[in-house]
Parts: sequence; structure tokens; C-alpha cells
Amino acid sequence: MDIKTLTFLIVGASFVLYIAIAIWARAGSTKEFYVAGGGVHPIANGMATAADWMSAASFISMAGLISFMGYDGAVYLLGWTGGYVLLALCLAPYLRKFGKFTVPDFIGDRYYSQTARTVAVLCAIFVCFTYVAGQMRGVGVVFSRFLEVDITSGVLIGMGIVFFYTVLGGMKGITYTQVAQYCVLMFAYLVPAVFISIMVTGHLLPQTGFGATLADGSGVYLLDKLDGLSRELGFHEYTSGSKSTLDVFCITAALMVGTAGLPHVIVRFFTVPKVRDARKSAGWALLFIAVVYTTAPSIASFARVNMIETINGPTIDAQAATGTAYSEAPSWITNWEKTGLISWDDKNQDGKMFYSGDERNEMKVDRDIMVLANPEIADLPAWVIALVAAGGVAAALSTSAGLLLVISTSVSHDLLKRNLMPNIKDKAELFYARLAAAVAICVAGWFGINPPGFVAQVVAFAFGLAASSFFPAIIMGIFYKRMNSQGAIAGMLAGIGFTTAYIVYFKFVEPAANISENWWFGISPEGIGALGMLVNFAVAFIVFKFTADAPKEIQQLVEDIRYPQGAGEAQDH
Repeated sequence: MDIKTLTFLIVGASFVLYIAIAIWARAGSTKEFYVAGGGVHPIANGMATAADWMSAASFISMAGLISFMGYDGAVYLLGWTGGYVLLALCLAPYLRKFGKFTVPDFIGDRYYSQTARTVAVLCAIFVCFTYVAGQMRGVGVVFSRFLEVDITSGVLIGMGIVFFYTVLGGMKGITYTQVAQYCVLMFAYLVPAVFISIMVTGHLLPQTGFGATLADGSGVYLLDKLDGLSRELGFHEYTSGSKSTLDVFCITAALMVGTAGLPHVIVRFFTVPKVRDARKSAGWALLFIAVVYTTAPSIASFARVNMIETINGPTIDAQAATGTAYSEAPSWITNWEKTGLISWDDKNQDGKMFYSGDERNEMKVDRDIMVLANPEIADLPAWVIALVAAGGVAAALSTSAGLLLVISTSVSHDLLKRNLMPNIKDKAELFYARLAAAVAICVAGWFGINPPGFVAQVVAFAFGLAASSFFPAIIMGIFYKRMNSQGAIAGMLAGIGFTTAYIVYFKFVEPAANISENWWFGISPEGIGALGMLVNFAVAFIVFKFTADAPKEIQQLVEDIRYPQGAGEAQDH
């Protein structure tokens, strides 16, 4: 069977599975729609959290970033992993004890202010829309290649699937769908990695193959070969960094604290019965995440070597490399050319492709294709290629569903039920939640068709926005009982305002100025969320110094959640 047929079969079978689960787990109440009824087993919740966490950025784009950036790309791996640990240890048990459905719910009640709640809702919607743009783009990239449709059509297909099981099942449907999606994406990520590790290094485990010698008998280590290729071809050395230490620190910090402020991950800890189960599910999720994350550097390195050798020929001497005749180009190049994500410009009119990091370069390769194209580059069986397509779709759809649910609950529960329409009935609230999800999917689809950057970059912006808005308000809300509503509101507005302005200026207003010489303190737009977080803290404490402490009853509430004892069942009032 050819790749297209197999892709239709495997991706189609996964869609049937997701839809069947959504029908089986249809939500019948707001509690089931928001937190899956609060009865999910810790292991299942760990899988669902891992799938929610490992978005298209993790599955599709992270290894591509590392493949192109080398050592510099490790900041994404470190930031996202460290951020989950921070969330699991410092925030999740306390928020679970507080017993509310959403982050805006926590902020509204902790800071005893409807204004704070409304600001948090707006921040949540803004962050989630930025994040989901990357996910829908990832769906479009997968479908554009493997279903041989354009990216717009691919995004529309993804919108239809997400619409069905998000609007129908809510958190209950999403939870069990994400368990299935984790199994699909993990299998799809590991199978080609194992195949290629054996082919390139002779090691069964990709994690050990990453640091091993090549299987050709040369005795050359994989990373040494990559360093040599990079030097010869005009790229910076693979195992050395080109970013400033401060920028690396800020990007890592923004991703870490942004993780801890992501509302779609936090809400997962309300779906288990007890606080103890929240801690257990956090541990299981970290284990499930590690399976994929420890494999990413290996995939990045294998794909980089194979891609360069496929285009330039199997030689480390770039001067001797003559390139590959375009008429004899491997099928993966011509297949991906149809999507517009690879292009060739024959500068010297010799009819041969050449890939380098200097003026000799004739190839434009989008980094978002590296994981998806990796099995084709390595000439693996067609079923493996189709499996990777199913994994990429699963990763993008799982996170998209979680994000869209946060947007839905922010509008129906926090904005309407807790603010504008306090007497709304349960059935009407559920209707508005589904309506909000439907509208959110349409907006997300538009962003997927017109993205502001490549997948992981867009997601990095979302983490920066979460870092500069939610994280300080949550951390002060838990660990500084005197912090008042005025300080929290001012901090959130200042933090997200500063971060948004910086990103918009360098990415949209003056994109030509987006070079390190023009950045504040050498901090890139991907890392500015760390500085925005400091702005948030500073403004919050300045305003706090000129206003009264939080009321005594609020300070007592904070004391209570600091010691997470008991079940802390989520409340909708």
C-alpha cells in the first residue's frame, strides 16, 4: 500500500477512536464538562496531562528546532521539562486544594475582585488563542503532506474533529480521548526513532544512540560528525551555542514559569478525586512526558545527518560535496515541495541541490517538517511514515482540545456564571460553554491558516504571555497572603502589556529590527516573558505598598490552601 492510503487508514482509524470515545464520554453536566466529574484515575489523568502537555510544538517542532539550532535548541527542552516540575511541585496541590474549576476562578476569589477575575479571563483567552494557533498550524502541516491537501484544508479538517469531541464531551470526553492520543503519539514518536537509531548507530535505544559511534565502522561519534558537517557547511557548531547566556536563561525561565501559568494544564489537576491523586497524576505525567522528551535530541541529530547526506552526498568535506542532481532527488524532497515547506533555487545553474549555512545554500527547509519527514528521509517503511502522521495529528488535536476548553470555561463559567449572569441555570451555562468552544475553534482555525510564526515559536510566545500574566498572580496568591487585588490586577496588566508590546514590535511592526543588537539587554522575543514576569512582580509590589493588605478572611483562606489536606472537591459556586 502507498503512503497516502496507509495514512488515510491509520489517521482515519484514530479519528474513529477519538469520536467513539467522545460519544461514550458525553458530558451531561457542567461538572463533567469542566472537570470530567472529578473522578479520573491518576494514571489515566497522567496520560491525559502528558498528551495535553505535549502539543504539536513538542511532537512536530521541538526536535526540528534542536535539529536546526543544535545546542541552542536545548532551551526549549529544558524550559518545558523544568516548567512541568515547577507546576507539579509548587502550584498544582495548592490550586487543587482551593477547589475551583479554573485559574480565573482562583484569581477572582483569592483577590476578592470581579475585576481581577475579568482580567484573568482576558489573559487566559489571549494566551490560549496564541497557543492554539501553533496547534492548528501543526495539524495543517501534517495534513498538507500526508493527505495531499493544502494547509488551509488541513486546518479545516482538524477544526471539524476537535469541534466534535470538545463541544460534545467537554473535559470528560477530552480526558479519555487524550489517553488514546498519548498512546498514539508515543508509539508514533518512538518507532521511527528506534528504527533509525539501529540504522545509524546500531543502538536499540535512541537515547544511547545519541551519544554513540556510527554503525559504519568509522569510529566517529554521531555528535562529532554533526559538528564537522556544521563547520564545513557554514553552520555554527552543533554542540556549541550562539545565543548569549542571558538570552538562554530568559528563554528557559519564560518557558518554565509560563508552563506553571498555563491554564489548560492546571485544570487537569481538578479532574482527580483527591489532592493526593493530583500529586500522583503529576508524577505519572512526568514519566510519560520523559519517554518522548528524552528521545527528541536523538531524533533531531539523526534527522540532521540524514538530511544533509541526502542532499549533499555522504561526505564531511563540503568542498568535495557536489550536491545531488535535482532530477535524481529522493522522493521525500519532491513530496514536501508540494506543500511549500521545501524549496530549491538553482543559483549556479548546475541542476544540483546544495544545502549549507552560507551563500552557497540553494535549499530552504522548514524546520517544522523534520520529525514528520524523518522516516521518509531514512527510507523507512510506508506504515511508519503514516504512523508518524497520526502521532502528529494526535499531539496537535489533544492540546487544541484542552486549550479550547479553557477558552470555553473562561467565557461560560468565569465571565458569565461568576460575573455577568450569576443566576444562570446549569443547562444554559452548558449551552454557552459549547457555544464559546465553537466560536473559539473558528478563531483558532483562522490563526492556524494565518500563523504569526513557526509552530514552536508561536507556542513560545504563549508561554511568555502566561509567564508575564498568570504565574506571578498565582504564586503570590499562594505564598504571599498579604498581596491584595489592586497589586495583582496592576501586575497582570503591566506584565502581559509589556510582553505583548515587545513581541508585536519585533515580530510584526519592525520585523527587520528583530536582531540581537536591537533587543533589550539582548533578550529575544521568545525570552521576553521572563522580563515581563519581573515587571509583573515589581508593579504588583509597588501598588501593594500604597494600598491596604488583603482582608483577614482572605489571608486565612491562603493559610488553608498552603496545607493541602483533604479532597478539595471542585466547586462551581
